[in-house]
Amino acid sequence: EALRVAGLQQALQARGLQVRDLGNLGGPANPWQPAVEGYRHLPEVVQWNQSVFDAVYAELQQGHLPILLGGDHCLGLGSISAVARHCAEAGKKLRVLWLDAHADFNTSALTPSGNVHGMPVACLCGFGPQELTGLAGMPGGGPALRPDQIRQIGIRSVDAGEKRFVHEQGLEVFDMRFIDEVGMRQTMLQALDGLDGNTHLHVSFDVDFLDAEIAPGVGTTVPGGPTYREAQLCMEMIADSGRLASLDVVEVNPALDVRNKTALLAVDLVESLFGKSTLMRVPAA
Repeated sequence: EALRVAGLQQALQARGLQVRDLGNLGGPANPWQPAVEGYRHLPEVVQWNQSVFDAVYAELQQGHLPILLGGDHCLGLGSISAVARHCAEAGKKLRVLWLDAHADFNTSALTPSGNVHGMPVACLCGFGPQELTGLAGMPGGGPALRPDQIRQIGIRSVDAGEKRFVHEQGLEVFDMRFIDEVGMRQTMLQALDGLDGNTHLHVSFDVDFLDAEIAPGVGTTVPGGPTYREAQLCMEMIADSGRLASLDVVEVNPALDVRNKTALLAVDLVESLFGKSTLMRVPAA
């Protein structure tokens, strides 16, 4: 709702895009219960992600570019599972860019909280409860993603056990130290390397990816994220690739925002994903 109020649909339509708002998905309320066998609210998380899967998959089947505006980043389980299934059926390669302050690669054995919003990448790679790891219904029964299909960018908050697990699985992580050392341009060149005309690029944008000074309206702020200009360059280079085919924008919390600045910034960055440039340059062919 915060992103709708900030005018995302109008901003994209102003860029000549046709936008169809399908409204809110329905699902169970949050029961605010403690973790059970390492997972908090697993039945509710499963129901919400099944709804997301069905909605995103239906739009992909119609040749549309789905944009999920969500709350908790665990909803990326549903959207990316739908994208993975679609790509498997269409014979397309898949690349996922996970823009986040957190690796989200916990398991029930590693998590300090049991919150599934710390586990979606692990579940997508096959580590978690079958209700979530099997959501994509992939041909052959495998997980939605292989670790080599995902690039994580902006990471700066990882639990100790989670860090070991990330290394064991070989995820390609461009954390903030990497970005500080080589810059956002080189980071994105590496993250986008190998894309071709048969690649479906999915961007999963958790707004806590951004530095908390410019995006305070999220539930889990972490200092030291990308600046406005770094984030703009990230989005502009994704747009330049010409491969963006689906998008999540999650974790905007209007109750924590300051004069709607986070939602407005998110809309600004999404516009850049769809071709708005802050520089006067001729668009790439």
